[in-house]
Formats: sequence, structure tokens, C-alpha cells
Amino acid sequence: MSAMFTVIHKDKNSKARLGRLVTPHGEIDTPAFMPVGTHATIKGLMFKDVEEAGAQIILSNAYHVFLRPGIETIKKAGGLHKFMGWNKPILTDSGGYQIFSLALFRKMHDQGVEFQSHIDGMKHFLTPEDVIKIEQDLGSDIIMPLDECIHYPCTRDQAKLAMDRTISWAKRSKDAYDKNKQALFGIVQGATYEDLRKDCARIMVDLDFDGYSIGGVSVGESSNLIYNILELVAGILPEDKPRYAMGIGYPFDIVEAVDRGVDMFDCVIPTRYGRNGTAFTSCGKVVIRNTAYAEDFRPLDAKCGCYVCKNFTRAYLRHLFNAKEMLGLILLSLHNVYFFLDLARQIRQAIKEDKFSQFKQMFLSDYNNQICA
Repeated sequence: MSAMFTVIHKDKNSKARLGRLVTPHGEIDTPAFMPVGTHATIKGLMFKDVEEAGAQIILSNAYHVFLRPGIETIKKAGGLHKFMGWNKPILTDSGGYQIFSLALFRKMHDQGVEFQSHIDGMKHFLTPEDVIKIEQDLGSDIIMPLDECIHYPCTRDQAKLAMDRTISWAKRSKDAYDKNKQALFGIVQGATYEDLRKDCARIMVDLDFDGYSIGGVSVGESSNLIYNILELVAGILPEDKPRYAMGIGYPFDIVEAVDRGVDMFDCVIPTRYGRNGTAFTSCGKVVIRNTAYAEDFRPLDAKCGCYVCKNFTRAYLRHLFNAKEMLGLILLSLHNVYFFLDLARQIRQAIKEDKFSQFKQMFLSDYNNQICA
């Protein structure tokens, strides 16, 4: 069984919608945030804590696990779920963006992509069919085809070449995959060129994927450009399929994207910021190393119900970072993951009550005012 998606409720005053995505490893309520487990682990956190924080699905990356530990190792373990000890749904990204951003050398061909590993410099060549086979061997619930992510800014010709290649690879990926096992999402590219985005979205819809991803956003362009592309593409995509904005991860971006009809999000931001001493709160970001928190015995966020906010103060967390204790990184990462998952919960509740517009206004007002920092 591949994933099945149902729209449960549409907010009366916005394009936000409440949905449910059913996969072989469980159900996902949308809008949903997916914590990122790039190397088959969410950095610094145990899966039981991530699950208790409310994660329904996590993202892993085919590029990274292909390079290390290797697909054969994961196959011998019984698939990615068993290898990493996570029994809920997993979405795997094809690695197109990682090849674009990490590889020591990369060259795109119509046939596939040639690149050197950022780990050991070994050369690899992957076709769209190879990537589908890799993701089938991983056994993830939702898989992404190989695509070409273009940098920003870029010329229209560059964007069109990457889009045409993405469409060609999408067709080949769809022919190569076993639709009875996993859900395959199409990826809409086209950079910031509205006509290209429209063309790509319409072609992907005609190919009839199980869901649709909006790729190539949040790669350096302004927020307004991101929101315009999300709104444009979401308006073309079918109502009865999930819409996934790839790599969208700041709280305000998630809220704005939901307002435009997007259902799924992922980003490394919660754990990356946590490891570097920054907490996300309902009042904005708190940089815990700052001297102002040396004798601040409040929780990170008085409105937060996570383990960290219930048990520790800002002063203690600052001490952990200054003492270079790994517990500090763990606790801030856990709080941030909870914060993003709880944001998704609050969004879902607001949509259910037809109050998303009010929620968005209040959330953004509090978040931008930094009233509790």
C-alpha cells in the first residue's frame, strides 16, 4: 500500500487545510513538520524523545545513507526502519539538493548525475532509475525522484534546463518504481520564474504522482519570492494530493506556507540551531549563551510544555553551553524539535476551528515582538 491522502477540513477564511496521510507505517495528520534525520539519526536526540515530542514522520536522506553506511548494509538490516529503530513513517529525499550543495564535484547529464562524494572523494554516477532502486531498498514510505535544484539567482535559461531535466527524470522515475510499495512524489522546479513553475506544476499533475513537492525554494531568495512561488504552485496542484514544501523551516515561513495551502514541511533548523545555542520560542529566538541569561531562572518559553521547559531554566542551559557540556546541545535541540511539532499541532487545531487567520496574526505578532527575550 502506498500513501493515501484525505482532506478532512478546509479553513473558511484561508487556504489552510487539515488532512490525513495514511502510509504503511502509520498515519500523519497534516499540516505536519518532519524532523530531519539526515544520516538515519536526528542529531543529538533519541527517537523515543522525538516520538514523545509528537513526531509522526521523519525525513532521512538517500544521498547520505547511500554513501555511508551503504545500501547493502541497510538491506541486510531489514530496511531503514529496522536499521535505525524507528517504526513510524519515513520520507526519503533523493539527494538532489545534497549533490547540488555538498558534492566536491558534480556534473549534470540528461542521463543522470556524476559527482564525487564529499566524504572520501569517490566518484559516483546515479540515474533516476538508480535513485528509485536505492529508495526502494531503503523501504521508506514516501520517496522523492532525482531532480535538479538550481541556485539563486539564475537565468531563465538555466532554470528551464534544470526544470526540463527534472521533468524528464520524473517520468523515468515513475516508470521505474513499484507503486504498490511506496508513495512517489513529483517535484516542481522552475526557480523564481512564474511561467516555468506553472508549466512544471501542470506537467507533474498530468503525470499523476501520489503527492507533490515544491522544490528549489528557500535557496537564497527573499521571503516574498518564496511565498509567491508557494501560492502559485499550490494553486495548480490537485486538492486531493499532499503538498510538500521542501526545506521550508523557519516558524514564520511554515505559518505563511500553510496559509497558502501547503501540508508538509522539513528542515534541519531545529537541531542545527539547538546545537549552536539558539532556542525557538513563541516570542522569537533566544540565544542562550548571552550574558543576559546568566541569572534568568525562567524556562525558555513559559508557553511550552516540553521536558526542557518544565525542568530547566535559561540560566542552567546557558551554564551547560558555556561549560561545553553536551547536555546543553541535546536539551536545546529537543526543545526546538518539540516547538516545531507543537506549532504544527496548534496550526491543525486552529484550522479545525476555522481560526487559522487569527492564529497566524497572533503567532506572528508575538514571535516578531520578542516580548519574552
